[in-house]
Order: sequence, then C-alpha cells, then structure tokens
Amino acid sequence: MKASENNVAQTLRMTSSGFTLIELMVTIAVLAIIVSIAAPSISTQLANQRVKSTTATLENALKEAKVESVIRRQNLILSYDNTRTPKIITITAPDSKTIANYSYNVESTIKPDTPVTIVFEPSKRVSTVRTYTICDSNANATTRQIEVNRVANITSKLGGTC
Repeated sequence: MKASENNVAQTLRMTSSGFTLIELMVTIAVLAIIVSIAAPSISTQLANQRVKSTTATLENALKEAKVESVIRRQNLILSYDNTRTPKIITITAPDSKTIANYSYNVESTIKPDTPVTIVFEPSKRVSTVRTYTICDSNANATTRQIEVNRVANITSKLGGTC
C-alpha cells in the first residue's frame, strides 16, 4: 500500500512543477502594461531634474559673479550661450579674462535665448534687472525662473513660459 502512495505523490510532483507558456505570456503582458504606464512619468521626472540642475548651476554662477566682483573690486560679466555644445555659463573680467566656467545640460535652455550678459558691480549692484527662465526639451517639464533685482538679490521660483 505504501508503494502506490509514493508512486502517486511522485507523479503529482513531476506534473505540477514549472510554469505553462500561457502563464508566462500573461505575466509578461501585465509587466508590459505597467511599464508603458510608468514610462512617461519617468521621462517627465528626468526632465524636471535637468531643469532643477540647470537652475542650480545658473544660480551658483550668478552668486559667484556677485561675490567675486566685490572681492576683486571690479565689474564682472556673466554670459551664457545656448547654441554651443557643451552649453557653458562664463564669468569674465573686463579685460576678457575668464574667471569661471559652468556647463549645463544640453537638453536645457536658458531664456532669453540670445546671448545675454549681466554685469555685476563691486557695489553689489547689477547693470540691469534680469529674469531668466529655464526650460527643457521635454515640453512636460516644469519650468523655473531666476530673478536678479537691481541690488543683485538672486531668487529662484517655479513658473515661466518657454
């Protein structure tokens, strides 16, 4: 009697091990649906991160230009160029000597598009009030703005149009 019980148990174990082709295909289909739902969200998050990074880079460059103009007791010029690759923010002295370079993501754009300069004076002032808008090649990304007022206070906020 014991021999037949062992034989049945072994037969059941052998036939129920593994997955069927249908089970595997259903699992793969469910995974594909989940990935297709998540992919747009992930690309938007990456674009938002690029905008944040470029905003931080520009903000740091503006702050460095402000501080360096006071330390050096001379006007310093901050400029950027969206047409170059890699995209670079440059701080220069009046004699065209480069003080610092910052590179930012090629997918990001700082607006206004035209090469715009801003002059930081040693009296902690700027030549003109500026508002920079940072955009990304992904239209779903959240834009950010950096404002530089007359007394060279630098503030960052969400918003702006590209």
